[in-house]
Amino acid sequence: METTNIQLKPLFEEDNVRALEAIDRAQMIAFAPYVWEASRLLRDKGILHAVEAARSEGITIAEVARQVDMQIYGVRILLEAGLGMSLVFRKEDRYFLAKTGHILLNHEMTRVNFDFMRDVCYKGSPTLEASIDHNSPEGLKTLGNWNTLYEGLSTFPSPAKESWLAFDHYYSDNAFPEALPIVFNTPPNRMLDIGGNTGKWTLACLEYNSQVHMGIVDLPGQLKMAEQNIDAAGFTGRVSYHEHNVLDAALELPAGYDTIWMSQFLDCFADEEIVAILQKCYRVADEHTRIFINETFWDRQRFATSAFALQMTSLYFTNIANGNSQMYDSKVFYQLIDKAGFDIVQQHDLIGLSHTILELKKRP
Repeated sequence: METTNIQLKPLFEEDNVRALEAIDRAQMIAFAPYVWEASRLLRDKGILHAVEAARSEGITIAEVARQVDMQIYGVRILLEAGLGMSLVFRKEDRYFLAKTGHILLNHEMTRVNFDFMRDVCYKGSPTLEASIDHNSPEGLKTLGNWNTLYEGLSTFPSPAKESWLAFDHYYSDNAFPEALPIVFNTPPNRMLDIGGNTGKWTLACLEYNSQVHMGIVDLPGQLKMAEQNIDAAGFTGRVSYHEHNVLDAALELPAGYDTIWMSQFLDCFADEEIVAILQKCYRVADEHTRIFINETFWDRQRFATSAFALQMTSLYFTNIANGNSQMYDSKVFYQLIDKAGFDIVQQHDLIGLSHTILELKKRP
């Protein structure tokens, strides 16, 4: 297996947190429900924005209350909570935006993650234990009556739909500029995008290469969204749409594609389901078919914060998405690839924000 030359330091092998820092972290966990809710109110009610706008002059509680049309008491308890959360700091009764507050307001990844948690995950979070016990996304009931999130995605209520798509696209789209030269280093004639969602990858490929014909495999609602986006971009006729439930063992994938692409797709399934999907790919592939998997493995990150975000996203999969999938440890994922009959011939780490691209070949 060829790999990129990036040497990643193993994460979470030592307990190097100092005792006082450990106490701080433990209290943040203990009060986590109120930490979250107070942060949401500070941001969404405009309190942090008012503090930010005051810049180096700072702002008093009374001044904030007038700007955001809240009672002084409410602003006071929220800003005082913000002190302990390091969102703001105070000098002579005037409040100033702290670094963490600035990140919460202005850092795109943080904003996307926060909105995703607020609109998609938060209301269902108390059912996490039941989701684990039943291998079922019990929290999804707060959004609609579906067996999995993917069945209802195209008809999601607002703002959950917009926040889910922003979350999904933020991470996948950042990988595309680096992924395209890897996939097209040997230009494919026909590429199958499995789990094409709204057609973002297919559109990127059509724009990148004028000759490639794309196929998209997905559920009906997602295919409809993809077709609308692709037609609007002027690529009608260069895409084939294949309605297909990859979990239906009676259905086979369409044949005749020399390249297969799956981006942030297989993490939506349980271990045995991943093997079954890859075996479907195996049956329509030959010895020349190139198969690419674009995934975010929590153990293949440079920073612990990136790994943490992925580990927390695994809880979303358990509680909201489908009850049995996750952001995988790469070692677990490699075993599933091997079980399905494939070898990894190339691996590219740290693509985009946090992705790894694997290229597979089927074993005879």
